[in-house]
Amino acid sequence: MIDFEELRGLADATRSYIQMSEDKALALRAVIAGHDVVLGIYPSAEDGVGLHVIKGDELLREIANSNEAGDYTHTAIAVHNLEQAMVLRELVA
Repeated sequence: MIDFEELRGLADATRSYIQMSEDKALALRAVIAGHDVVLGIYPSAEDGVGLHVIKGDELLREIANSNEAGDYTHTAIAVHNLEQAMVLRELVA
C-alpha cells in the first residue's frame, strides 16, 4: 500500500533542498540521479493525490513481478500536475 504521508514528506524535503540550492536545476538533477525510484506527486481532483513514475518504472515492475521487497532508494518530487511529471520524466530519460 502506498504511504501518501511519507511521499508528501519526501516531496517537502526535496522541495526544501532545491529551494535552498543556488543552482536549482543542478539540485533537481542531483535528487533524480541519487535515487533509484523517483515519483512525481501532484494534486488530483479525482483521487486527492496523483502519482507518476519519473524514474525507475522498470525496477518497480521487476519488484512487482518477483513479489520480493527490493533494496532501492526512492523519493518524491512535488509537481503541479500530471503533465509536468510527464515532461520531467522525458527530460531525465
